[in-house]
Amino acid sequence: MTTTPTDCEFNAPDADILLLSSEEDEFRVHKCILAAASPFFKHMFTLPQPISTYADLPEDRQLPVIPMSEHTSTLDTLLHYVYPVPDPVITSLDDLGFVIGAAVKYDFVGVISSLRKVLISPNFLHDSPTRVFAIASRYDLEYEAKIASQYTLSVNVLDCPLSDDLKYITAYSYHRLLDLHRRRAAAAQRLLKLPEDVKCMQCNGSTYGNFCPPKWWKEFERLAKQELAERPTTDVIFGMAFLAQVVETCGCPRCAASIICSYRFLDALKKQIDELPATI
Repeated sequence: MTTTPTDCEFNAPDADILLLSSEEDEFRVHKCILAAASPFFKHMFTLPQPISTYADLPEDRQLPVIPMSEHTSTLDTLLHYVYPVPDPVITSLDDLGFVIGAAVKYDFVGVISSLRKVLISPNFLHDSPTRVFAIASRYDLEYEAKIASQYTLSVNVLDCPLSDDLKYITAYSYHRLLDLHRRRAAAAQRLLKLPEDVKCMQCNGSTYGNFCPPKWWKEFERLAKQELAERPTTDVIFGMAFLAQVVETCGCPRCAASIICSYRFLDALKKQIDELPATI
């Protein structure tokens, strides 16, 4: 026994084609709409289509049937984008990946354009940048892959949860991402140089001869290099929590004041790191 989606636009009495999901749910839709949105279907409809032989369908409702490999939920979302109705809200990258795959498979050009914007929406980029990168790379969405690659800088890509999305990208795509992280980390670490006018009144105030950096800088440099090796971005190393850790571990009670007085230097250093190449 088959079922029919409740949305009236996918159970139209004047439908002239029936799409059958992998769960055998019916979508009674219009050839003209599918053909206008998809060159794939436009070409398909030039060929003869088999008529439904379901015993539970009256003769006046027998339609050409196209069995689809997609799940009901995927087809439903896809058709909402195809038809002139409000776009559905996609809150799961799993669902979005399936819908993008179907849109690419059937060459729904306009739908693909809309879904590309959904893929790089802030919630997906912030929560799962590596998955967004993988989905974009899988379907050759270069612009979206570049955007996502920048957001991956805030995560340790070698310590991310293993995702099935990574199964479907090439070694070349993954290497590009790792190479971005490696090159940016190395470049950021090279920028960690302290000018001689940054001092601490206690731990290097009485030093003569060769310049000796304050203790907070030695600790900052050590911890920053570790952090940048994993996440080559400025999100952490210039934050209050990170600087407080530096002060706590450096062992000098007056280094906190030195850090505060060095805010111009730290701000300039942050800008230098932020200006490094940040996309694949």
